Amino acid sequence: MASVVPVERFRADDTQAAAAIVRRFCEPLPPPERLEEFGPFFDRFGDATVVLLGEASHGTSEFYRARAAITRRLIEKHGFNIIAVEADWPDAARIDRYVRYHAHEPSAEAAFSRFPTWMWRNVEVHDFITWLRAHNARISAEARVEFRGLDIYSLDRSIAAVLSYLDRVDPEEAQVARQRYACLTPWQDDPAGYGEAALRLHKSPCEDAVVAELRALLDKRLAYIQQDGRSFLDAAQNARVVQAAEHYYRLMYRSSRESWNLRDRHMFDTLVRLLEARGKGAKAVVWAHNSHIGNAAATAMGWQGEFNIGESCRAAFGDEAVLIGFGTDRGTVAAASAWDSPMEVKKVLPARRDSHEYVFLQTAIARSLTDWRRNDRPELRGILSNPRLERAIGVVYRPDTEFLSHYFQAVLADQFDAYVWFEETQAVTPLPSARPHGLPETYPFGL
Repeated sequence: MASVVPVERFRADDTQAAAAIVRRFCEPLPPPERLEEFGPFFDRFGDATVVLLGEASHGTSEFYRARAAITRRLIEKHGFNIIAVEADWPDAARIDRYVRYHAHEPSAEAAFSRFPTWMWRNVEVHDFITWLRAHNARISAEARVEFRGLDIYSLDRSIAAVLSYLDRVDPEEAQVARQRYACLTPWQDDPAGYGEAALRLHKSPCEDAVVAELRALLDKRLAYIQQDGRSFLDAAQNARVVQAAEHYYRLMYRSSRESWNLRDRHMFDTLVRLLEARGKGAKAVVWAHNSHIGNAAATAMGWQGEFNIGESCRAAFGDEAVLIGFGTDRGTVAAASAWDSPMEVKKVLPARRDSHEYVFLQTAIARSLTDWRRNDRPELRGILSNPRLERAIGVVYRPDTEFLSHYFQAVLADQFDAYVWFEETQAVTPLPSARPHGLPETYPFGL
């Protein structure tokens, strides 16, 4: 989390004035379950190439359900055909094969079965995936919507995927790849330990090997694509993940800023490759935390040298990228007290009085969409250009140290193009570990 810079003194009448302006321009929303009423509010974003949908926490049901409803509308009415999420590539590939009716690839573990399991392995995502598979069944194979992961934490699974692919298409190269990746074998279950060892040894023992393997794979791409082009895309991306992960874990102990930037650069580069691979007419919806999809240059993160997907999309796509933030005042959230700790349903404290969230709370509107892209709303944009605190809850939530752990300063008008507000929210519902009754063996959340 970016450090909190000192906040300027605020007055209650300033907050009330800001809330009055937001109240005048915001549009009350129905619950996201009322799809035919909720979805049309987001038609205004249908002409974009990339729509980035945020979340103020990784464990809030309303954020997931709203993103699902918006995404359904963008797919059905505006031709969006890629969903790219803040999740590991191999896990999302299991979902992608399921929703696009590709061949099932057995695995020793279920998708999203590692910490934080509840982030994607929940009822809200299950319901959306069920809809997406049914939607894809009604259209041609070429038009089916993809579900892809952007993240880099899958070192061991990505290595296994590359080797499995090469075993099928080039057994000799598979043996060479095993020798290259052997350097990382002791660390596959503890990649953070690799970063600590690299820092202690003052060297990068595996960097050259993982770069060489990616280069070898790409050098033979024409031959591999002729054998199995669809699987090559997956294998090449997994090789890129291995390279990025090796670098990420080395940087993690040296610089949080550099490791953050490497991760978000990888996620942005993956998004661009997905659009390029899809070709003409490619349109993507991104699901990720507000801290990734908002423009980092408008936040304390950016002011201390970090950038993110949102900032990169703004630079690359201009007005063809739409950045939509999400926020809440209070309720419950699924989160842990520390990394790798059990999930708990935690009470979310009411928003601080010097925060953007408090301004939206004072509108007294339970759910709303506020859009300031329009040129006829300078007053709205102006009032949201005042720096205020913003809350970010990840997979860890520490209410006892909330100010230091979860707040940072931001200029909302420059961070996002629009904002979806829920006054009170509830925790996501995790899925059980077993496959739900009646679903096929190919179901990605089952073993």
